[in-house]
Amino acid sequence: MSDDPTEGGPSRRLNSLEDRNAVVESALDKAISRGDFDDLPGLGKPLSGLHSSSDPDWWIKQKMDSEGIGGVAPAAFQLKKENAVLEDTVDAFTTEAEVRDYLSGFNARVREAVMDLREGPPVFTPPRNVDDEVAAWRERRVQRKAATSTEAEPGDGSELSNDTGPGSDREPARSPRR
Repeated sequence: MSDDPTEGGPSRRLNSLEDRNAVVESALDKAISRGDFDDLPGLGKPLSGLHSSSDPDWWIKQKMDSEGIGGVAPAAFQLKKENAVLEDTVDAFTTEAEVRDYLSGFNARVREAVMDLREGPPVFTPPRNVDDEVAAWRERRVQRKAATSTEAEPGDGSELSNDTGPGSDREPARSPRR
């Protein structure tokens, strides 16, 4: 019978550090011989950023960047940030159904964050009234369409003419203020 604690037979307690190291080394040797570590991504390449950063969490940040993971702030901060740009986000949608879906999801996230008292600072972001936000979205949409249609119409007298120089009695046309 072998002295290897990983082979068959009754299991024994690993009381010493040497016993634990032997088990780990044996498991690693078996995995290598089976080919478990072959064809891993980054095989033979040095770990980037290992010695160039004094940040102890460099590898976490690098992994988050490579995986495209974002939004790992407490819910109160995420919702506050999302609330600040909510109109711009909603204005990117083209249908009322998309706006309503987004706003109902936003309100659900707000309610969930308010009810979850386990982590992070308190949430002060209020839920949005879906009907009011949809009406405001429609209004902004109409204003944008009207603004783009007036800018695109030729011959409406808004072009600058050549006789607006010094001594001319005509004022140059100005674009409307927004």
